[in-house]
Amino acid sequence: MLELLVILMCGAIAVSAFLAIRLKGVLAAAVSGGLATLFAAVCYVLLGAPDVAMTEASIGSGLSTLIILYAIRRTTGLRE
Repeated sequence: MLELLVILMCGAIAVSAFLAIRLKGVLAAAVSGGLATLFAAVCYVLLGAPDVAMTEASIGSGLSTLIILYAIRRTTGLRE
């Protein structure tokens, strides 16, 4: 059962990464990239590495996504 969940999470990571590449909107691509790292954090928890999962969730999914969203907000304001 655990192996099936890990395979499902790995598939979700691949789908999120593919969507981050293929989506035309920058905001949607940034959110999809954040989801990929969030799925990776869940995968780490399932594999028994909670310390790596907490780091991935806080830095990879949380902080990096916020920095990208902030940069998008700051740069789109210059065009208007």
